[in-house]
Amino acid sequence: MPLSFLTADRTFDAADDEALPFDNRERWRRPYRPGPWRVGAAALLLLLASFVLLAGVVTALTATLSSAGFCFVLALVVIAGALRLLRMGVWVGARGLRHVSLLVTRTTPWAQVAGVRTVQQPVRWLGLPRTVQGQALVLSRKSRAQQGLPPLLTTHNADFLGRAEAFNRAADAVEAWAAENRKR
Repeated sequence: MPLSFLTADRTFDAADDEALPFDNRERWRRPYRPGPWRVGAAALLLLLASFVLLAGVVTALTATLSSAGFCFVLALVVIAGALRLLRMGVWVGARGLRHVSLLVTRTTPWAQVAGVRTVQQPVRWLGLPRTVQGQALVLSRKSRAQQGLPPLLTTHNADFLGRAEAFNRAADAVEAWAAENRKR
């Protein structure tokens, strides 16, 4: 039996026949893979954490334990930041749509989702203040109180910079989850 995910017989991101493949609807899942910019930044942070841990060990052997403890705590903070960076993005599940940013997680139940659509608008380049023209996946809520939220996905964020096809597949997957769960 060939392992199709490891062979070159098919494209890695080939669409399946199912619109919404899932094993367990109760589990939160990201409908796309993290992009190379996000994974690269997290890898660099973990590399930095390894150097800080090494400095903590050297400090523990040669200096006071309080300075070594500071190095260990700093390394743990850097590791937690790298893991949070990898968790950032849009997650879907049976309970709703979850937008995870670096410091804040917003969960919108499907009952409050009016629609999810792709729009052409100025978007931030890699989350920096500089804006460029691109596409964004925006969430429309039934209540007008929480309008003005940041876009869920953009063509120029760390997951989709230079990967327009991946953005289109991810936007279609989130839109399909929204359309299916609004019917319920």
